Amino acid sequence: MSSASSQLRFYLDTADTEQWKAWLPSGMFYGVTSNPLLLERANQPCNLSNLTGLATQAFDFGLQEVQIQTWGNSVAELVERGQAIAAIDSRIVVKVPVTQMGTTAAAQLIAQGIPVTLTALYAVHQALIGASLGAHYVAPYLGRINDLGQNGRETLATMQRALTGVESQTRILVASIRTIGDIPFLASRGLNTFTFSAKIAEEFFSVDATQQATQDFERAAQGAVAASA
Repeated sequence: MSSASSQLRFYLDTADTEQWKAWLPSGMFYGVTSNPLLLERANQPCNLSNLTGLATQAFDFGLQEVQIQTWGNSVAELVERGQAIAAIDSRIVVKVPVTQMGTTAAAQLIAQGIPVTLTALYAVHQALIGASLGAHYVAPYLGRINDLGQNGRETLATMQRALTGVESQTRILVASIRTIGDIPFLASRGLNTFTFSAKIAEEFFSVDATQQATQDFERAAQGAVAASA
């Protein structure tokens, strides 16, 4: 959905179709993201047939994009599965880990016109790999960077400055978001693409003052209806 002219993109980071049903109709999401771990958590098989069905379900919600990760123990396997995933629908972005093997596979997929996200970034310089390849996205893990004792927010803000500095069109897809406050902070630093769980989606609407104001509006409306009866 998400048809506004803003450059902001939100993704729901889950393969749980029940969470899709709960949140995708809100219209705030540009797409969904997944990886083999998220498939495992949602009890979804990691095979082409099931991924095809999931992608179809996701696009039925009117999404602009679905991101699905390739897998394999060689460049050839990563490329072959990436090609098969991309063939499901032209709106699919293939995720590839930012290892040397993954980067080699990503370069081949990009050369074939397949949009790619380099994923599992932990260091600023890794974002420049994506920029050099012309990847559509690079996906750093904010929360896990914090777990390593680093300042995740500042790391990602520096990534954005680096990409801006080389005039790259590669987007930073912020993943592993654990608190709602990370999103407006990073948005104020120029980052505009975020993937997050249903829990974070809930926090967007957990503003007590707004809930109270809404209750007051409804009470007043009901009173006005009763008075006019």
